[in-house]
Amino acid sequence: MVDQFLRVREVLGSLHGDESGQDLIEYALLAALIALAATAGMNVVASDINNAFSKIGSKLEAAVT
Repeated sequence: MVDQFLRVREVLGSLHGDESGQDLIEYALLAALIALAATAGMNVVASDINNAFSKIGSKLEAAVT
C-alpha cells in the first residue's frame, strides 16, 4: 500500500513539474477570449449595418415614388 502511494506521489510530482502543454492551453484560452469578444461585438456591428441598409432602402423608395 505504501509503495503504491509513493508511486502515485512520484507520478503526480513529475506531472506537476512538466510544463510541455502549458503554451497550448494559453493559446486556446486566448483564442476563446478573442472569439467571445468578436461574438459580443458582432451584435453592435450587425445592428449598425441593418440601420444603414434601412436608411438606404427608405431613400431609394422615396426616390422611386
